[in-house]
Amino acid sequence: MLAIEGLRVAYGESEVIHGLEAEVAPNEIVAIMGRNGMGKTTLMKALMGIALTTAGALRISDRDITALKSHQRVAAGLAYVPQGRMIFPAMTVEENIETGLTVTGEREVPKDIYELFPVLLDMRRRKAGNLSGGQQQQLAIARALASRPKVLLLDEPTEGIQPSIIREMARMLKTIRDTRGLSIVVSEQVLSFALDIADRVLVLENGEIVHSESRATIDEAKVANFLSV
Repeated sequence: MLAIEGLRVAYGESEVIHGLEAEVAPNEIVAIMGRNGMGKTTLMKALMGIALTTAGALRISDRDITALKSHQRVAAGLAYVPQGRMIFPAMTVEENIETGLTVTGEREVPKDIYELFPVLLDMRRRKAGNLSGGQQQQLAIARALASRPKVLLLDEPTEGIQPSIIREMARMLKTIRDTRGLSIVVSEQVLSFALDIADRVLVLENGEIVHSESRATIDEAKVANFLSV
């Protein structure tokens, strides 16, 4: 569903991602793990066309999206929930979700979005800035899903979220995958969350994939060692 081929990303003269190769299968959840500063957010931004790529190719369902701008990548089936959520606090919940409809031509929030997130239906007239951190994360995911993506990217979704909500989020993401038939890529530092949701775990270190393993056979101690300071 998503193929990353020889991807290189640089900030000025400093290369951050070094020839990265990875694939994500249809309906697969992949967790990209690594300590702070290892390149996870840069990779996510590069996939969305926000960070400058100097080499490599990106494909969604065999369609080359390397040369596409961010909004064109959304139309091609890529959706992004950035670190910190980046909701519009002065707009209502409903207005926030509607911003994700621009590529679909729909005028109203689809009912299936509210079925996934009933709390957002109850709060649809409320200003988004008044929501809790967990509710804002749900809103950011709902906004991304409104574009009907094939691949959903989430950057550090557990940041600032309390443990009980993190467990609920894990269940929610698996439900989204199962009911909507999309692939999910999550960048994450919390190993327990990654193990709850992922079919496969990739470890990113200094801009390179240094470990890849399926959830079924994963050596938790080895991955934890990569994440330790």
